[in-house]
Amino acid sequence: MKYHELNLSQNKKTKRVGRGIAGGQGKTAGRGTKGQKSRTGFSERPGFSGGQNPLMQQLPKLPGFRSLKSKAEIVKVGTLSLVKAKEIDAYALADQGLISSPYARVKLLAGGELKDTKTVRLANASAGAIDQLNKAGGSFVKVEHLNRPAKSSDSVK
Repeated sequence: MKYHELNLSQNKKTKRVGRGIAGGQGKTAGRGTKGQKSRTGFSERPGFSGGQNPLMQQLPKLPGFRSLKSKAEIVKVGTLSLVKAKEIDAYALADQGLISSPYARVKLLAGGELKDTKTVRLANASAGAIDQLNKAGGSFVKVEHLNRPAKSSDSVK
């Protein structure tokens, strides 16, 4: 870098307005004549439209609300035959690629055919899915949802 290529704009002096006619920004100091914006201390709040109803108040609002809770991933009873293990839990489903993570919320739904007996340990299942499991000779055990383990402070260093 050369001396003449330095960017020295950060040291630029602020313009002193209202210091007489010869100063270039004298008398009204570039604010025009009279009015709310010409006065000292004026600050317009966001969305202010000068007494007119602001745009964000004119527009219609959408009904309802958006839930921040993540939706449960769905596993059908017929897809359980893809899992080789006799006892199926969230880890087995995640290893097989049927759910995105063993810590995701999962619900077992009825659908498809199950040919062999399986013991399923999940947090949620529909009544139809439990009936299908029982008819195939399997069983459903309701367990608590797996929470993601907290990160230890030792590994952050």
